[in-house]
Amino acid sequence: MTRILLDKISSVTARLHLGRHAVLGSDIPAVSGTVVACRVLTAKTTYNVLENLHGRMVTLQPGDVIAGALGHRDALHGYAGRVPDAVEVGDKLQLLNLGGVIGTGASAVPGLGAPFELEVLGSILHFPHLGQRVGLPANIASAALPLTPLPSRLPPILALAGTAMDAGKTTAAAVLVAGLTARGLKVAGGKMTGVSLRRDILQMEDSGATPVALFTDFGVVTTSEQNAVPAGHALIAHLAESEPDVIVLELGDGLLGTYGVRALLSDPAFSSAIQALVLCAQDPVGVWGAVQLLKDRWKLRPSVISGPVTDSPVGQRFCREEMGLPAWNALKNGKQLVRAAVSALGLKEAATIA
Repeated sequence: MTRILLDKISSVTARLHLGRHAVLGSDIPAVSGTVVACRVLTAKTTYNVLENLHGRMVTLQPGDVIAGALGHRDALHGYAGRVPDAVEVGDKLQLLNLGGVIGTGASAVPGLGAPFELEVLGSILHFPHLGQRVGLPANIASAALPLTPLPSRLPPILALAGTAMDAGKTTAAAVLVAGLTARGLKVAGGKMTGVSLRRDILQMEDSGATPVALFTDFGVVTTSEQNAVPAGHALIAHLAESEPDVIVLELGDGLLGTYGVRALLSDPAFSSAIQALVLCAQDPVGVWGAVQLLKDRWKLRPSVISGPVTDSPVGQRFCREEMGLPAWNALKNGKQLVRAAVSALGLKEAATIA
């Protein structure tokens, strides 16, 4: 065992409540969620920050010792990497995302450059047995909230899905949360799929949602077709305990991504609970394809369109005239977007709020 001082602790480890003083071991299980200490080896001027335990983005410098967790990432517009087959002290890995997910196989991406190169210093140990100095490699799952089943009765659910990452889902979610809370409604918010990063749910919280939750709170670093449904059920059950008037849920990534959106929409318990669906898209082709996919595969129809396709009147006109769907830009037409969502949710306030 080795003692070390951590310079930065990433948000993926948040529920473990790690302190800066850590004890390291040389046994490093090569599985998702294993918490490791690494030294930053390279310098970057873009994508060069880490989300810490408080949700702040802190700049990384060569020599920094950070705490993160092993995981994989399949980003369309970012780094893609996997959990290594084996990990030993001294191995070189990469930082895959801002939340502290660490893996191997990532390469340079246009606009972002190469990922941070990291030297593995060891697994961070926890000591679960009171009075015994027997350390075990920590895993984020050890501090996770329980995977409880979906309750039979749920408040109205407003889901946001997109054609891909960076389609405007988080911006729309924040505007919707703010608009719903301004109507005196109690709103809970969560992110169902993606790679661990608390930024999106913190934006929901800043907009008025309480409580908020992320799949990482249930022991998942990166969602997949295998783990998205049980983690999603538990997340909704957790939010429902607070008895909100509405639950706003963001489905990270796109409808055809690998993070488990398809599994969730194919789950009858979840899809039947969606009372309003906001589709965020980049362009008219994306809108057309997503609407067809939602209809043909999951028997769902969006309540309203948002995202970059609504940046101009041309895209809005396509959605309304060609697709027969309301289309509102979250930043320019936030009030109208909220009204459309309130109407789709069937809330009483829809008839009384101007």
